[in-house]
Amino acid sequence: MSNAEFAGQHYSGAAYEFETTRLTELCPVEFAMTKRMLDRWIPHGSVVAEIGVGAGHYSEHLAAQVAAVSRVSATDLHPMASASFDAVLLLGPLYHLCQPSDRQRAVDEAARLLKSHGLLYAAGINRLPYFRDLFRESPQLAAERRQFHKQFLEDGNVDPDHAPPLGFGHLSTAGEFEALFAGLFDRLILMGVESFTAPWQPILLDLEPDQVEAWLDLVEQTGVTAEGWGASDHFLFVGRKAD
Repeated sequence: MSNAEFAGQHYSGAAYEFETTRLTELCPVEFAMTKRMLDRWIPHGSVVAEIGVGAGHYSEHLAAQVAAVSRVSATDLHPMASASFDAVLLLGPLYHLCQPSDRQRAVDEAARLLKSHGLLYAAGINRLPYFRDLFRESPQLAAERRQFHKQFLEDGNVDPDHAPPLGFGHLSTAGEFEALFAGLFDRLILMGVESFTAPWQPILLDLEPDQVEAWLDLVEQTGVTAEGWGASDHFLFVGRKAD
């Protein structure tokens, strides 16, 4: 079974139920910052392809302001016409593809689908929070996982035994993640979408709207720095298709 096929099955079961509430209840900063970036650059009336839709939160957010949102499986892109979309969302598939060639192929296909100067939104998972969470939740496992950690630091790949919520997946560094898009896209932004809020995101849900916006402004300002990338759980790359 390929990683893409595994991801499709993974999100058709219990993981789908988890994903329906993850963004809204557990990760509201990630959700809010990603929506902020979608609203900033995707014009009204655009035609958007969301590849690997998860629970469909971002499609629902865009539905009221774009001409069409096409929900596309990451395993079945060939029938999609070249240069037919104003924006492509890869807000999940890249961290379920463990082989570098598969990740690059996904980005190449996104570029193929985009019109001239079309927009790509791509998400990656930061490698470092794996260790942060293990240290917090199961510090006694470090010794027995030495061999896995050596491999993980080299290739960033995890499996259901070591990262049950994600399953088979790839966790990246900021530099490795950005390199995927080199030559194909001109960067508009590379940010750590949670920055300093990463372990405490649900606090946002208890704040008044003006406080929410003030904190999100700070997340955006710090999330584009090296320190913000390192503190975040997720990277977001937004790029415009290069000539």
